[in-house]
Amino acid sequence: MTFKVALIVLSDRAASGERADQCVPIMRERLGAAYTVVRESIISDDPASLQAHLIDLADSHAADLVLTSGGTGLSPRDRTPQATAAVLDYEVPGIAEAIRAASLAHTATAMLSRALAGVRDRTLVINLPGSPKAVAETLDIVLPVLPHALELLADRSPDQ
Repeated sequence: MTFKVALIVLSDRAASGERADQCVPIMRERLGAAYTVVRESIISDDPASLQAHLIDLADSHAADLVLTSGGTGLSPRDRTPQATAAVLDYEVPGIAEAIRAASLAHTATAMLSRALAGVRDRTLVINLPGSPKAVAETLDIVLPVLPHALELLADRSPDQ
């Protein structure tokens, strides 16, 4: 069973072409063959733009999973969690808690992450950090549970 995934990077510098994005290739590589990437977007740290992407992807059923990268810290431009929360039907706090807990083994600054995870309609949205190294580490944490979560959201779980 394959799942449709959209990858969204939030970075003013990458969106303007000032620097190349390094997170999308890592996300794509870590996801592997069980996921079909249906959209890759690099956008500025603009909450309205992120909300528009999330609403479109979920409401059109274009993606089963949306992974965002960036905008989860404490700076004034880091507004990914607020933008995401505004369009979710409900949060899945265990995912973000697991990411922060496991990430603390790699860096003490993981406790500053405000990333969240949740669902809009039947689409799971997960905020990941903005650094390529942290993206790889956090995906390794959530990948084992994603198939079950996505099957539940699609009403395809054999456990039901």
